Amino acid sequence: MSNSSPAAYIGAVSELRPGRYPEWDGTDMYRQVVCKFLAEHPEIRPADIQGLLVCPAGMATGDADIFVHERFGEEIGIQPRFAETINAGGATYGVMVQRAVLAVERGLADAVLCLGAGKFPKVGGPGAAEKNAKMASHPEFEFPYGTFIPALYAQAASRHCHEFGTTEAQLAAVSVNSRSWAQKHPDALMAAKGPLTVEQVLASKPIATPFKLLDCSVPCEGGAAVLVCNSDMACRLTSTPARILGMGETHLHSSISQAGDLFELGGKSAAKSAFAMAGVSPTEVSVLESYDSFSFNPILSLEGLGFVKPGGGGRFFEEGRAAPGGSLPVNTYGGLLSFGHTGDSSGMSMIVEATRQVMGVAGDRQVPNAEIALAHTYGGMMAEHSVLLLGRG
Repeated sequence: MSNSSPAAYIGAVSELRPGRYPEWDGTDMYRQVVCKFLAEHPEIRPADIQGLLVCPAGMATGDADIFVHERFGEEIGIQPRFAETINAGGATYGVMVQRAVLAVERGLADAVLCLGAGKFPKVGGPGAAEKNAKMASHPEFEFPYGTFIPALYAQAASRHCHEFGTTEAQLAAVSVNSRSWAQKHPDALMAAKGPLTVEQVLASKPIATPFKLLDCSVPCEGGAAVLVCNSDMACRLTSTPARILGMGETHLHSSISQAGDLFELGGKSAAKSAFAMAGVSPTEVSVLESYDSFSFNPILSLEGLGFVKPGGGGRFFEEGRAAPGGSLPVNTYGGLLSFGHTGDSSGMSMIVEATRQVMGVAGDRQVPNAEIALAHTYGGMMAEHSVLLLGRG
């Protein structure tokens, strides 16, 4: 971000409670997100929004509607000067915010509404597993061998365990950390299940070595909205907007069998760009919100983002340094592991929580003096990454 460019902020966020909504399809989910956002922020008028960014409805289920921005521009009652339907898997919303920042900086829009909503694909039933595998696998080198998503991630986790001595107990500590934060979030899907122990994770059903059931995210549905805007709009909406200090993205591969380095999958190059743009270092970050479809991923992210040395991520969680009161709180909303993995919209949760933390409105889970928050999202088999650094006002 050039020093001469006008600053971009997140001025407002809103999120549906994660759950199962069988009565709504992907388009209905979008409507619920928009209605909740506007109800929570009545001071925002349709005329305030000149940009609209969305992801395809039905992206995760393989039945994508790629014209969502047209439909919802019409439904909201706006004729945006800047609009697009974007798909980068779980990195979609970080990428979306970056596009919105560029539009605000260049004066294309005073405010850009970023929307995400989605269902979680069902892997049971005729043909469902095959359809899911085709979305995630290389057609020649992976799919013929009966791949499925947990097993693909497990390959990278197994290599990390072999290379650095990361243990299954350290993986379990990540799930325990997420549950401890979820206990503080009124909307977290797993909050009602109570605290979690390492022993419970290790005793849960084996899924794909080294993962147990409680090493895996919780499938559900939901959605969220984020308004990226200029300083005038941000100050009108809140006294503590979240300023976007730095951002970076990278697109590495499509299929994990084509990854050149399994340990580059923690967002390293995207983080390098974001930190350079913001002019800060990892030691200045107050809170980390990291995409955690499996317990292994925050370990790899800590290392790739520069918070610990390679091989140190497992010990970081094992020692409780990511937990409430720890030196670097991680996934303070409960993560996908305990807040809920909300299908197409799952990458929104990290951005919403990072925003709330620097705004100082995170309730019981508020991290004291949260001046800078990092939100890291990735799409596909850790293939494309977005890193956002947010600062207080």
